[in-house]
Amino acid sequence: MSQIIKGSTPAEDGFYMPAEFSPQDEVFMVWPERTDNWRNGAKPAQAAYARVAKAISEFTPVTMMVSTKQFAHAREILPPEIRVVEVSTDDAWCRDTGPTFVIDGKGHRRAIDWTFNAWGGLVDGLYFPWNQDDMVAGKVCEMTRTDRYRTDDFVLEGGSIHVDGEGTVLTTEMCLLSPGRNPDMTREEIEEKLCEYLNCEKVIWLKDGIDPYETNGHIDDVACFIAPGEVACIWTDDSSHPFYKEAQAAYQALSQAVDAKGRKLKVHKLTLTAKPVLLEGADTIDRVPGTAPRQDGDLCIASYMNFLITNSGVIVPQYEDENDQLALDQIQAMFPHHKVVGVDTREIVYGGGNIHCITQQMPSDEK
Repeated sequence: MSQIIKGSTPAEDGFYMPAEFSPQDEVFMVWPERTDNWRNGAKPAQAAYARVAKAISEFTPVTMMVSTKQFAHAREILPPEIRVVEVSTDDAWCRDTGPTFVIDGKGHRRAIDWTFNAWGGLVDGLYFPWNQDDMVAGKVCEMTRTDRYRTDDFVLEGGSIHVDGEGTVLTTEMCLLSPGRNPDMTREEIEEKLCEYLNCEKVIWLKDGIDPYETNGHIDDVACFIAPGEVACIWTDDSSHPFYKEAQAAYQALSQAVDAKGRKLKVHKLTLTAKPVLLEGADTIDRVPGTAPRQDGDLCIASYMNFLITNSGVIVPQYEDENDQLALDQIQAMFPHHKVVGVDTREIVYGGGNIHCITQQMPSDEK
């Protein structure tokens, strides 16, 4: 079973969140089926999730969590090497609803079960209710027999943070200071909470993300650590690109940043798409009370940065854009010892996220 650890924090107990480029034992995902979020009855999105899961499974075991209604279908179309388990959820964003795992470097692993409120609760959250999604982290911990810290007093999603595993966490003001998360906490109090639970000493704040209306600007669309002292950052020279200002500002901020070890960051540029990705087929998305309406032409948050590093592989979004290959080439240069795999994920970005958003890694707890 999974016990809730009370009266202490990961930092007090000697646990820390390792970087994504550290060894992993497993990756968790949640099967998409909401017809008020995914177009064409969620079938195209399910095919895209299957492609992502298959690509990850070349490097790391994958567990797919699936509802009762979809279990037989998912088991039928997913490769046999992917474990399928029945779990109730509200939607399919495991990065944000799954646990953040922490290790102590001595062979032990625990997890953080953050409070989840659908990216803003009753202020600007994307759906209601979200109680099943708030239980996903605990269910994964039960599945993996992992004891956990529950933050009933603190809302956070996994997509809003990146760490280097050496004391530094990267995030955005747009997200963590948004009124729908922790409005009664100051920036300093939020920093303290991050450092207590991730076991970090330094928080690098970028001002804005590129997704103000859905995730309130998650960092995983903008920048991430690719090695100690090194980050990747979205980039475009095209001043007419909808993410131009945010990309330029993020690059400038990171170029001046220093990590917890006192290193000035080396910043690698990662292209944005040549053309904005716009939603198509919105008329096949169900309109129901409690969810935000969608329409053709809505700007999708298409970022190549939303990739997953998993052991010796990097799984990268592809959008049928002329910059798809350039993005793969740039990421391969960042990870010369990894196999970089592109996956067509346009259907996933139509739903509001991408590969990093739909996955949550469980790091190895080996000494």
